[in-house]
Amino acid sequence: MSFNETFTDFYNNVKASLADGTFAKLTLAKTIGNTDLMNIYVRPIIENGVLKLELKYKFQQEEVVEINEIDAARNKLVTYINNPFMSAILFTTKFDLTYKLNKKRAVSITEKVNTFGNASEVLLDYLNR
Repeated sequence: MSFNETFTDFYNNVKASLADGTFAKLTLAKTIGNTDLMNIYVRPIIENGVLKLELKYKFQQEEVVEINEIDAARNKLVTYINNPFMSAILFTTKFDLTYKLNKKRAVSITEKVNTFGNASEVLLDYLNR
């Protein structure tokens, strides 16, 4: 399976957690080598009454913020898998899901006990309106 296909499987969990109100945050991390882009942090945001995702690109010297539709955010994020990021972690109130590439670029998706007890307040406000 390609990174595109495996990341789609992972991202379907992101979309499900947004839909059921359990999404806390999403982080792309663990870069290959010393890169200018260090992390991408993803959180829900409401723009004109529509649920979207804010992508915060954390560089060594600055931060850049970009707002995307939920499916468009997936298309942006997948381009950073394997270049430069080796992992993505979805934090929900039910579980943490880690998408990881090893040195041979084999993908593993593992589920662990949840880190966060509360979902994103923006998401909960949006779902409860």
